[in-house]
Amino acid sequence: MADDTLPTALDLPMLDPLPEPTQKYFDVCMEKLGMIPNVLRAYAFDIDKLDAFTGMYNNLMLAPSGLSKLEREMIAVVVSSINKCFYCLVAHGAAVRQMSGDPALGEALVMNYRVATLDTRQRAMLDFAAKMTQASATIEEADRQALRDAGFSDADVWDIANVAGFFNMTNRVASATAMQPNHDYHAQAR
Repeated sequence: MADDTLPTALDLPMLDPLPEPTQKYFDVCMEKLGMIPNVLRAYAFDIDKLDAFTGMYNNLMLAPSGLSKLEREMIAVVVSSINKCFYCLVAHGAAVRQMSGDPALGEALVMNYRVATLDTRQRAMLDFAAKMTQASATIEEADRQALRDAGFSDADVWDIANVAGFFNMTNRVASATAMQPNHDYHAQAR
């Protein structure tokens, strides 16, 4: 029988007690988000894995970039939509709704980003992320140039590729382990 207190289908409970720095990080999550995202709880059985995950996530999604935080969340949703990752669609769909103030945008990106009201820059970014997700070996200079033509720098292209690549990896881990989104995400920013 599955344990509903675990964030995945695997029997990997969080360390108890958590190391002090991890507990502080989780306390910040509670303060800012009102919850500890299940993805963090899932990794918390192994602090080295958790630290590697959060280090990469925080760098890609929160650090200074030519991409806005909303644009990075939009990439996460489009990649997750193609990969049909329930956890990431729910969690990052909520982030898009909240950051954009537009629930319809979040829903459109979850279903089919091509029906969303997007500017030329956003459409080029999401087309690239989608192609990278579906057939990364077919990306060529014309695809990178399309991003440049839409106003992205080469550093931005790097960030688009890395955000898309990160979510392609995390989508597969979340799906393979039946990671469940926090219930609170479903009602956020609707």
